[in-house]
Amino acid sequence: MNNFTRRSITGVLFVAVLVGCILYSPISFGALFVVVTALTTYEFGQLVNLRMPGASLNKVVTMLGSAFLFLSILAFCIDAIGSKVFIPYLLLLMYLLISELYLKKDNPALNWACSMLSQIYIGLPFALLNVLAFQANPGNGTVSYNYILPLSIFIFLWLSDTGAYCVGSLMGKHRLFERISPKKSWEGSIGGGVVAIASSFLLAHCFPFMSMPAWAGLALTVVVFGTWGDLTESLFKRQLGVKDSGNILPGHGGMLDRFDSALLAIPAAVIYLYAVA
Repeated sequence: MNNFTRRSITGVLFVAVLVGCILYSPISFGALFVVVTALTTYEFGQLVNLRMPGASLNKVVTMLGSAFLFLSILAFCIDAIGSKVFIPYLLLLMYLLISELYLKKDNPALNWACSMLSQIYIGLPFALLNVLAFQANPGNGTVSYNYILPLSIFIFLWLSDTGAYCVGSLMGKHRLFERISPKKSWEGSIGGGVVAIASSFLLAHCFPFMSMPAWAGLALTVVVFGTWGDLTESLFKRQLGVKDSGNILPGHGGMLDRFDSALLAIPAAVIYLYAVA
């Protein structure tokens, strides 16, 4: 099987599983992303341990921490439990700091930094998907599941990537960030942004709970911060000297490769929606 066929099959299955789980129910949404969060954090820890001299990250604890943060914010957003749900997570963060006093590893400061980065860079953005997915209804005190907001983040990112690839291949001449990602061009990025914003008009028509300008602003926010998220992961991989973050997705690399744009786009979308609410 050649690389194009592998990429195509993996890409179709990836999109089908993600879209299907988001659309099917809040339970399938939560189950999917708690697994994605755990796998991405574990992959991050593996990269750090293998490619960063002196680092010795506890991959299992950081993975469990990110997964627990996702579930905690989910439970808090659906009003299933109060703020006490975050106490175990705070204890876990304290453990990551205190344990280095006793483990006698070569570079505890580096381990601290990478442990906290795994939670801020991966755990928190995925957990914030719950803020997009669940909204309280002030009138009756219930919480509703709004699948289109988390799904729209990925729609905008996928359309932006596709548009950027097509436009960049045809007319890309001016490098966007050559030091980090030599293949990206300004023309491609602008083309991808136009495609994503155009799709927001359709979403505004189908889901009018936000105005058309608000939908277009969300698309623009996701595209801009998604591009920075992609470049951030490219810088991380360049520093570690790797092409892909993993090989769990044949032809597409690792989980971090597939969700790199979303890791900055999701928090930016949450801030944007709170700002325009």
